Amino acid sequence: MSNLVIIGAQWGDEGKGKVVDIYTEYSEDVVRFQGGNNAGHTLVVGDEKIVLHLIPSGILHEGKRCIIGNGVVLDPKVFLEEIDGLKKRGYLKDDSQLLVDGNVHIIMPYHKVIDIAREKKSGDKKIGTTGRGIGPVYEDKIGRRGIRLYDLVRPEVFARKLKEVLPEKNFIIEKYLGEKPLLEQEIIDEYSGYAARLEKYLGCGSTAVSDSLDAGRNVLFEGAQGSLLDIDHGTYPFVTSSSTVAGGVCTGVGIGPRHINNVVGITKAYVTRVGSGPFPTELDDEVGEKIRKEGAEFGATTGRPRRCGWFDAVAVREAVRLSGLTGLAITKLDVLSVFETIKICTAYSHRGKLIEHFPRDFEILKECTPIYEEIEGWQTDITGAKSMADLPEVARAYLKRLTEVAGCPAVLISVGPRRDQTIQISDPFAR
Repeated sequence: MSNLVIIGAQWGDEGKGKVVDIYTEYSEDVVRFQGGNNAGHTLVVGDEKIVLHLIPSGILHEGKRCIIGNGVVLDPKVFLEEIDGLKKRGYLKDDSQLLVDGNVHIIMPYHKVIDIAREKKSGDKKIGTTGRGIGPVYEDKIGRRGIRLYDLVRPEVFARKLKEVLPEKNFIIEKYLGEKPLLEQEIIDEYSGYAARLEKYLGCGSTAVSDSLDAGRNVLFEGAQGSLLDIDHGTYPFVTSSSTVAGGVCTGVGIGPRHINNVVGITKAYVTRVGSGPFPTELDDEVGEKIRKEGAEFGATTGRPRRCGWFDAVAVREAVRLSGLTGLAITKLDVLSVFETIKICTAYSHRGKLIEHFPRDFEILKECTPIYEEIEGWQTDITGAKSMADLPEVARAYLKRLTEVAGCPAVLISVGPRRDQTIQISDPFAR
């Protein structure tokens, strides 16, 4: 038995969906442990493009069980739309393939209203949220006033909890944010319909995963967003609202740390970021625009253009340290094929001082400038490469230097969006 945790090693959008899809072949259970539908995992199967926001990417494989752990926050409308979309495409033929932990917290209409209105009110100081209600629902979870799936499927409990919390939410919505208050009965009518369909997927994710581990099954844990968006360890306050590092698996699913064997961090061969916040290697010029165009760098969830920059080894080293990464899966190497020269940020400069560790002080980080090494580009199509030997020598040199300065070996290289455009270097489940 072995298990594997997949996390983002940058600011999210690294290509985790494709890697999870590939590694599902070696696992029996695929488990999502945090975040909500602010994540968007894009998969390309043949000529078919599929974007998932809540359901684990392993759902495209028959016979694999997908579990949504208690650390996830669930928008029932989005979740059910994903199910319907998958079934129309011929996936999820067996509903027992999908299990949702009853302790997931439910995203309510007031969470989304508050999220959007706060951002609008913040003006140029906005965080850059997706407006999906993720932050507000996590606030209610920590404030012990949230509504869980267990509550939603019990009509009397749901009605009671909604009645308790809605007056406070409407006060904030109307009096502070200047929006129209929500009607209790309309919410009950809408969410009762969701409850009727959700109940068949309800279960205990923690017990299910523990039973799989005890039975010697391979389990794949799928994270959302990226390490530098972690609520505790990211570039606060420009972060997400959950624990995106490997430690989040323990609380987000309900297993002990001794069960974590290997952790693979997904990183692009360059780096992107969506939303506000410091980004030392950002290229706000024609080079950044070229990366955006070649890499189709637009958010899978929001469609927003992503900010683009050269690979930042300082940031990835932080992800390696925080999650104890055992390997890197490097995606979108093919995007860099158009450049004569490519840069890698190996350290920062701050007021004349060399910084090799990622600053945890936001005020310092936003003043840092990157220190680059320049490497020769390969300027040839690599999308057909099936092994490292198929890559140009200069592309292999780039990957070698990238892993050296990141402090972690590569286990997979992606040279295109399709499943078959992947070079697998080693078995990530090997202990």
